[in-house]
Amino acid sequence: MYRTHTCGELNMQHAGKEVVLSGWVQRSRDLGGMTFIDLRDRYGITQLVFNMETDAPLCQEARKLGREFVIRASGEVRERSNKNLKIPTGEIEIEVKKLDVLNPSKLPPFTIEDDTDGGDELRMKYRYLDLRRNVMKNSLELRHRMAGEIRKYLDQQKFIEIETPVMIKSTPEGARDFVVPSRMNPGQFYALPQSPQIFKQLLMISGYDRYYQIVKCFRDEDLRADRQPEFTQVDCEMAFAGQEDVLNTFEGLAKHLFQKIKNISFNGPFPRITFQDAMERYGTDKPDIRFGMELFELTELTRGHGFPVFDDAEYVGGINAENCAGFSRKQIDNLIEYVKRPQIGAKGMVWVKWNEDGSVRSSVDKFYDEAALGKWIEKAGARKSDLLLILAGNRVDTQEALSELRLEMGRRLELVKDDEFAPLWVVDFPLLEWDEETKRFYAMHHPFTSPRPEDIPLLDNDPGAVCANAYDLVINGVEIGGGSVRIHDGKLQKKMFETLGFTYEQATEQFGFLTEAFAYGAPPHAGVAFGFDRWVAVFAGSDSIRDVIAFPKNNAGRDLMIDSPSALSAEQLSELRLKIEKQDPGK
Repeated sequence: MYRTHTCGELNMQHAGKEVVLSGWVQRSRDLGGMTFIDLRDRYGITQLVFNMETDAPLCQEARKLGREFVIRASGEVRERSNKNLKIPTGEIEIEVKKLDVLNPSKLPPFTIEDDTDGGDELRMKYRYLDLRRNVMKNSLELRHRMAGEIRKYLDQQKFIEIETPVMIKSTPEGARDFVVPSRMNPGQFYALPQSPQIFKQLLMISGYDRYYQIVKCFRDEDLRADRQPEFTQVDCEMAFAGQEDVLNTFEGLAKHLFQKIKNISFNGPFPRITFQDAMERYGTDKPDIRFGMELFELTELTRGHGFPVFDDAEYVGGINAENCAGFSRKQIDNLIEYVKRPQIGAKGMVWVKWNEDGSVRSSVDKFYDEAALGKWIEKAGARKSDLLLILAGNRVDTQEALSELRLEMGRRLELVKDDEFAPLWVVDFPLLEWDEETKRFYAMHHPFTSPRPEDIPLLDNDPGAVCANAYDLVINGVEIGGGSVRIHDGKLQKKMFETLGFTYEQATEQFGFLTEAFAYGAPPHAGVAFGFDRWVAVFAGSDSIRDVIAFPKNNAGRDLMIDSPSALSAEQLSELRLKIEKQDPGK
């Protein structure tokens, strides 16, 4: 028998009982005639005691154990004289009578502690060791619990879980596909799905009116903290449903998870905000509404005063940092350097202080007198002791830069708490976005998103003004997921393809099977897909989804542990009828 109990369940009720534990050596302490070993498994830590006076050979054997040795210890549970009430087993210890080394261990490349000395790349190379740390164990257990609660809730709502194919047809719209060569069909390729979008629509046509799937998706795109080349979606679709049905059903899912996982209840519906309002007020379509500091626009108030930066700008706007007029020049210069970082892209920043004594100071008071600055202060809704931070440029880029500055000020001023959550829905997204390089419209979500019914006539003469019947769930500034009402009418789908620049042949080649299915009685339907990794990361308080994925890739898309991707052998390439071109070093 390897164990009668785990390392996290013994307490004073077990005192005097003979037990067997197995696990890993967390740490060892030699104190004169006594040796103490902390034994760890997935469930916790239990202290083992070896006494030189009562069993010197056994104590000597214990002193040879190294970190991460796998051992089995048999002995009697007894009360600890020096209790550790920070852990569940801290009132007891095991007086060991028999010790077996099940497997020795090399010295780990980093300490397997919550506050480890291992860097990201090293811990990803030895991920199987990193996963032994409590912080990683807690993340994976949280992920498991959330998946279970999602299934419980959707089952209660009469959803059915249906698996869809992993090898499908490539579609050029959206992110780049990962492709898989077909040996049996030389010169042809499968694609890994970016989402099960088409299949879940086909399931609605098939009559499965409430579908869901916790599914792997794949996108060949540049990586960052909230992106991985393979990620997990909670994919859902409902037939005979519109936007209100989806929002009510899945707001219910969100509230269920908050209650069951975080023990947080929300009274009333989540706030809703239009895409346009989100951009004007927060500079982003995924606003963090845990604090204020909303954007204000000064474009018309700043023109005509001889300051070229403002006179030539499409947009001038700012944020009001309350009670920050006392910021030093060094603090302000630091903020200027922050907004000039390449990821933000501002060329500079203007500031205005309304001091406690009523005086107004500004970095541009050479061009604007106190009366002009007073109008800015009034527009910003500022009070004495407040600090205005102002950027200028084209509208979209400047609003996005102000959004980043707002979030940074929120961090510096500690305006948000880690245990505070503020969910909301963002609705009425643009249906299309114009690409200046290719001179064509692209679907902002995907080609099957339905326009708002009242906007359909605009597809003929003003496609850029059409709003989508689409929605996103945002929690604490993180886009958790989104969806839309789908096009279920073949004529409207054809019109959408034409607006996106598809020829009839292109649309038929890529999506002919779907448009054909529409001819056989497609019900009205709508759906949503949530980024499961992101949702778990938000609940875990992590900034990176890598912290809640067992075996993630790094920012170069590599798995350092198994050294993937890797080259194929000449034999494999020959079977697939593929040739690898040598890359020109000069390119």
